[in-house]
Amino acid sequence: MAAIDFRERLLTGLGGEWPQPGMLNVKLRETIPQDGFTIHSVFYDSQPGDQVPAFLLIPDQTNADHPAPAVAVWHQHAGQYHLGKSEPAGLAGNPMHHTGAALARAGYVVLCPDALCFEERRDPTGKLKDGQFERFEFLRYVVDGKSMAWKNILDMKRAIDFLVSRPEVNADKIGCYGHSMGSTHTWLVGPWEKRIKCLVANCCLPTYAGIHREHMLHCFPNFVPGIHQYGDTPDIAALIAPRPLHMNFGEHDSGSPIDEVRRGIQTIATAYQGMHAQEKFSYYIEEGSGHILSEEMWARTKAWFDKHLTA
Repeated sequence: MAAIDFRERLLTGLGGEWPQPGMLNVKLRETIPQDGFTIHSVFYDSQPGDQVPAFLLIPDQTNADHPAPAVAVWHQHAGQYHLGKSEPAGLAGNPMHHTGAALARAGYVVLCPDALCFEERRDPTGKLKDGQFERFEFLRYVVDGKSMAWKNILDMKRAIDFLVSRPEVNADKIGCYGHSMGSTHTWLVGPWEKRIKCLVANCCLPTYAGIHREHMLHCFPNFVPGIHQYGDTPDIAALIAPRPLHMNFGEHDSGSPIDEVRRGIQTIATAYQGMHAQEKFSYYIEEGSGHILSEEMWARTKAWFDKHLTA
């Protein structure tokens, strides 16, 4: 299927066009000084009545007179619904995933928002806990003719709206990074948000073929209604071409069977080759590793951002 036809099928499966953005209605809650940067705890509107809690990390010496490139960091799932923005911001969770803090210390403005159903975006009524609320939200969007992926993409587009609005940000130098579910979010939003100039996805490319073969339960954002008859998840990631995309994988990551990953990489590489942009797609498969962010994976991530956002 031609890319333009697949893109139209994908948009229909996701739930159709996103609404025109309204006011962000940004609210600052507090500032938290850190080593080399300051965390600004903020709210901004994704949709009317739906505020997104987020941490904005601003490096020391970065301001309106000295703007910097920015990276939006989409957090992981891991069944840890109490953790969202706080982990990449370096305030909680596994130090391996304090990636937003590391990027801020390296001079990038970083935005770490909560995804729907995580940290401060859990059930406001308190009736449904953790995975129950996630299932509720997934099904709520399905019966409305949309998908959770549609809502996640909308929220990420609003995150980019927020970054573009900041005087400390060089709006022409915005990237995004995610591990696990955050990786899924990266290749989901990439085709629809051209203001993101550079993307890195770490450890998640679960094809539907692999999910069905291995009987895997995966994050709800992976599932786009009706799309498998037209393509698979690598075909979605391929729509990011020709913008710079780097992907890391662990050889033994059970959530992304490596045989499916290798086939998926070829699908993506073919799309980049078709646009004469081979040098804009890169990947790394770490032998013996699983679902992690290794030192080498992080080194390649950082180098990719430095190459495409600071040059």
